[in-house]
Amino acid sequence: MSTTTADNSVAGGTKTSKTSKDHKKPTAAILKGAIQLGISYAVGNLSSKPDRDVLMQDFSVVESVFLPSEGSNLTPAHHYPDFRLKTYAPLAFRYFRELFGIKPDDYLYSICNEPLIELSNPGASSSWFYLTSDDEFIIKTVQHKEAEFLQKLLPGYYMNLNQNPRTLLPKFYGLYCIQCGGSTVRVVVMNNVLPRAMKMHYKYDLKGSSYKRRASRKERGKSSPTFKDLDFQEMHEGLHFDPETYNALMKTLQRDCRVLESFKIMDYSLLLGIHVLDRKPLNRGSRLDSRRGQKVLYSTALESIQGSVKDPEPVADDDTFGGIPAKHKDENLLIFLGIIDILQSYRFIKKVEHSWKALVHDGDTVSVHRPSFYADRFLKFMGSTVFKKLHPLRGASSKRKRGSLYAVKSASQEVLSPQKEEKKEEKKAQSMDNLDGNCKLTFKVIVKKNQLNVLLYIYIYWYVLYLLVFYCCSEDRRDSSSTIALDDPLPCLSRSQSDSELDIYLVKIFKYLKFLKDKATYHASIIIT
Repeated sequence: MSTTTADNSVAGGTKTSKTSKDHKKPTAAILKGAIQLGISYAVGNLSSKPDRDVLMQDFSVVESVFLPSEGSNLTPAHHYPDFRLKTYAPLAFRYFRELFGIKPDDYLYSICNEPLIELSNPGASSSWFYLTSDDEFIIKTVQHKEAEFLQKLLPGYYMNLNQNPRTLLPKFYGLYCIQCGGSTVRVVVMNNVLPRAMKMHYKYDLKGSSYKRRASRKERGKSSPTFKDLDFQEMHEGLHFDPETYNALMKTLQRDCRVLESFKIMDYSLLLGIHVLDRKPLNRGSRLDSRRGQKVLYSTALESIQGSVKDPEPVADDDTFGGIPAKHKDENLLIFLGIIDILQSYRFIKKVEHSWKALVHDGDTVSVHRPSFYADRFLKFMGSTVFKKLHPLRGASSKRKRGSLYAVKSASQEVLSPQKEEKKEEKKAQSMDNLDGNCKLTFKVIVKKNQLNVLLYIYIYWYVLYLLVFYCCSEDRRDSSSTIALDDPLPCLSRSQSDSELDIYLVKIFKYLKFLKDKATYHASIIIT
């Protein structure tokens, strides 16, 4: 057995030089058997190594061993073709398994005791999925770029799991490479999000984007199709949770999205499974016997968003399988969810893909986008369209009712439709155009934080203008009266006539100022409301 810190031969995904051309590619059954045997050998060999703290160099270690069919001093004999096994960061992944309470014997029993179950792949990738017979683990094939990216991601992943084991992010338990018969297969072992024993009446792959986010006709024809974002908006009006569950769910999603954003990861999805309790009650006879005791801590949907991490005891298994209670109209639901496909970083190829799609479509609606924008759009879609908070019951106190009404009003003000905003802008523009042409005043009010100050500033502005005009007119009146008295003494009748004309002039000015002030108040009320 040899240990290296690089995987040059695997990174290219090419055939090894020792493989002859007349070797046939292994069948799916041979590959599944080689995967089970390789993982069994890797975990068994790791048990001989002492426990110690994980070091930085442990994340880049790759152990390689050749397993001939006739066996050797280090490897057992088997009935599969000769193959080579590469184990990535074995000590680091051993720590991850211990963190989630997975014992080596349970890990081996789940993966190697019975044949793996092959699952269909609804996504655009060419990955294959295998499920263990006890419903605990998913084994997914990954490309060499994804395997390389995951290995680089491990130090940050390690730090995040230390801080918060309860997460909706994928939980990786092992990364392996099998080279057999000229084929190179890289697989990663993860947690299973959707329990097979629970009937999923609806499945969704949600990204928060709209461009080509509808299930294909071929996918819709399957017995258990996986729908997408536009399908969800047509088939459901949102899933409602009690306030505490909703807040815990959104807090977990926000934390996970910020972690992915820090790693420059985008194009991930939320895998959502919906079980309708009222439609088909769960038959206890159909439950898997091996699922009676939970092997993995914090693996269910409800555990991932609630509770304290200080309790190391597994949650007792029940008929809900750890689903999150929810409602849709009059239906009672159980929700199963998890973030998947996080091994896509915003590299040069993804930037080119986004630029190309943005040329022919709205760039903000395509799935590939820069990580910060993708995370914000993802959270906005989940928090407003997919997941919703249940309103208080009618029997609540009047104070709570008043608070809920204010909350609805504020929410409706925050989510104003573009059409309403355009109508308001047109209304304000028409009102401004109706002002007298002799006094063309333009009001440009920018309301950001404190809208009440706008009205106050307008009143102060017109009051100062009022005093200024009154002062000027008073000065003109005194100047004109003194000039008449000294230079050109006129009869009293002439002076009274001039005073009356000035009074009429002042009254007109003050009326016009009042008209302008009323207009300003009207516009301010429109902006504030």
